Amino acid sequence: MADRPPEVVSVIRHVVKPGSEAAYEAWTRGIVPIAQGFAGHQGVTVIQPPPGSREYTVVLHFDSLEHLKAWLESETRRQLLGDIERHLVAPGEVEIRPGLDFWLAAPGAPRARPFRQFLVAWSVIYPLSLLVPALAAPVFGVVPLPFPVRALVTSGAIVALMTWVVMPRYSRLVARWLFGA
Repeated sequence: MADRPPEVVSVIRHVVKPGSEAAYEAWTRGIVPIAQGFAGHQGVTVIQPPPGSREYTVVLHFDSLEHLKAWLESETRRQLLGDIERHLVAPGEVEIRPGLDFWLAAPGAPRARPFRQFLVAWSVIYPLSLLVPALAAPVFGVVPLPFPVRALVTSGAIVALMTWVVMPRYSRLVARWLFGA
């Protein structure tokens, strides 16, 4: 296969006005299937705000920067944003990062070298891919689920642990090496 650009991730943050949470969540449920129809779309995650906050984070995955920009700059998206803007404190912040940078770099921080990103991600994913299925096995023994559903639950648990538990702490722990010369 020819050199293919890496996946790109867009991180969009919206701060919702008080009392507009339900309207925003309904809007995201409507916009997600529309975004999925755009070329190169590889998934979207809407992260609910932590307690005491009204900042939602939307993480879009596209196969190329060209396809991501086509969505972000589309008239369709512009119209959909017009439908929700009265519920937002301010227009959303949009960041574009190569795939692993979502876990491995803070906004405005220098980018880590790709082989170091790979090693850090691998050093977390490998143990989680052993641990999570082992911990879930007793539950799956009691609640028998077909393999695709077990894989969905297991991979979802791994990604959640990577995103919210492990990588924020681990990337700080290895930051000197990760971003060093």
